[in-house]
Amino acid sequence: MNSIGDNCTELKKKYDTCFNQWFSEQFLRGDTDDSVCAPLFKVYQQCVKDAMKAQKIEFKEIESDYLGSEKEQKVPPKKSS
Repeated sequence: MNSIGDNCTELKKKYDTCFNQWFSEQFLRGDTDDSVCAPLFKVYQQCVKDAMKAQKIEFKEIESDYLGSEKEQKVPPKKSS
């Protein structure tokens, strides 16, 4: 899948490759230190933010915490018959 910005797609691919390699070769074997891909992620993240800004997409919606808050959309309980 391509990234939001065309110029970010190559960065996304590099990060995805790093993450998948870390996940399969380290995480699944118990090594949870994910710092190996952090530099790639930061560069990719900044590229995505710049692309969002260029496309006038608001950051506040994606940076807000929803899980565990009143904003979280929860499945209504099933009604008993």
